[in-house]
Amino acid sequence: MALPVRNDPVEVTVLLPCLNEAETLEVCIRKARRALDELGIAGEVLVSDNGSTDGSQEIAVRSGARVSHAPIKGYGGALINGLDQARGRYVIMADADDSYDLSNLEPFVEALRNGHDVVMGNRFRGGIAPGAMPALHRYLGNPVLSWLGRHLFDLKIGDFHCGIRGFDRDRIRLLQPCMPGMEFASELVVRAALNGYDIVEVPTTLHPDGRSRPPHLRTWRDGWRHLRFLLVFAPRKMLIWPGAALFLGGLVGTALLEFGPLVVGGIGFDVSTLVYTCLAMLAGAQLLLFGAFAQIYGRYEGITNLRQADRWSRYLKLETCTAGGVALILLGLVGTVVAIATWGASGFGSQDVSATMRVVLPSSTAIGLGATLIFAGLFSSLLSLRRVSVAVADQEVASPSTLATTAG
Repeated sequence: MALPVRNDPVEVTVLLPCLNEAETLEVCIRKARRALDELGIAGEVLVSDNGSTDGSQEIAVRSGARVSHAPIKGYGGALINGLDQARGRYVIMADADDSYDLSNLEPFVEALRNGHDVVMGNRFRGGIAPGAMPALHRYLGNPVLSWLGRHLFDLKIGDFHCGIRGFDRDRIRLLQPCMPGMEFASELVVRAALNGYDIVEVPTTLHPDGRSRPPHLRTWRDGWRHLRFLLVFAPRKMLIWPGAALFLGGLVGTALLEFGPLVVGGIGFDVSTLVYTCLAMLAGAQLLLFGAFAQIYGRYEGITNLRQADRWSRYLKLETCTAGGVALILLGLVGTVVAIATWGASGFGSQDVSATMRVVLPSSTAIGLGATLIFAGLFSSLLSLRRVSVAVADQEVASPSTLATTAG
């Protein structure tokens, strides 16, 4: 049964990225156009061509599609261009290799009309035909990356890298995706999740593609690019939380060993352990700060819209960090003076290494943390610097009457 027709001139754009897909492009376009017609949808098929040399452009035009040249090379480059050129309110993207079921677009359109921002296909729920997905992808790559994506970004997505998905065009444009390679698939869903978009899944099927040549996807290269992207875009879980845990563990250990050896469960901990607890404090603080920098950068570049980023910007002001850093350096210098004075009292001769290191190690760590904090404040301030647009500047200097007239 056809879905009710909307009044939009073009409601749905079926977007097909293309690079030398002459063998399968025509059948994909015809399936998509037939599906749109059967559903009574005012739609179009847009082929975003990445520089094909096999006549794919002519095939696309002959089959009833609109062709747009993608100036940026790569899967993501083609999709970014298609997103910019799409006329439909909703966009359904899919590979042009005839592996996805473009004849069944109704679940995607229905979910988008119901207000969902992103509609992901799920091949594991819909069915994977024999030979459609390599065993390495089916049983290792996709499950592992999907599991990681779910836990890093609190998503309930079973198939993180399905190639057919629909989305609200204007909502995705606001995210300004920029990854040119295969990692665009991860970027779209990750940015949508970080900005609180409504994401759902619908079952879809996967069949062996109809090409005689190998696919563009390279298992290890593109798998690593997806993994790297997921890790970089999760600074809280990959940097801030581990850094905080490492710093607090080092702080507690240093505080306990400052006053003498410690025995836990029959195992003795002494000065050698103190070296590593101080190291844990330094490493933990740096991980924590790197995570904060990542959030501040993401906030100002429009990658995320997290309130935590604004809090980190307030905490890591140059003035605040300088005050805290100077206090830590002074504390470390006091410990250094105490250590030198104790050594001088013995005539600068041989020392009790254990007693001396209990003072010197925490003191030097405090100095190192202080210096790190000062430079962190400087770097955070540099990240926060932004130019004010001419329009905003003009409004700020305009008179109240002028602003009222402009607003009216």
